[in-house]
Formats: sequence, C-alpha cells, structure tokens
Amino acid sequence: MSVASVTEISATSAESFEDAMLEGLARAEQTLRGIEGAWVKDMNVLIDNGSITGYKVNMLVTFVMEEA
Repeated sequence: MSVASVTEISATSAESFEDAMLEGLARAEQTLRGIEGAWVKDMNVLIDNGSITGYKVNMLVTFVMEEA
C-alpha cells in the first residue's frame, strides 16, 4: 500500500506556461521524491505597461510518501 501527499507550488517563466510548468517541476524534484503527477490549478500572465512580461502557473504536485 502507498500513501501520497499533495503540495502546491507556483512557478513563473518569461517564455511560456509550458516553460513555467517544466521549471516548477524541475525545482520540485530537487526536494520531493516520488513525484507521480501534477495538476495545473490555474495559469496567469504577468503584465507591465500593457505587455505580458511573464507566465505563472500554480500546480498541485502529488508525490508518494516514503516508508517510515
């Protein structure tokens, strides 16, 4: 039997939503082991003077908890 936990992370990119997701997951993998999936909760653009300056995603990342 396995037990999983979910944590919420935010990531931004100047390039795209996809890049923000990839950057966020790459960073999460440095701390969390056993990542099984992620759900993109929402996506936003960052705007400065009427121009898009960044892409932000909020994700729920699911990872399997290790045995005690």
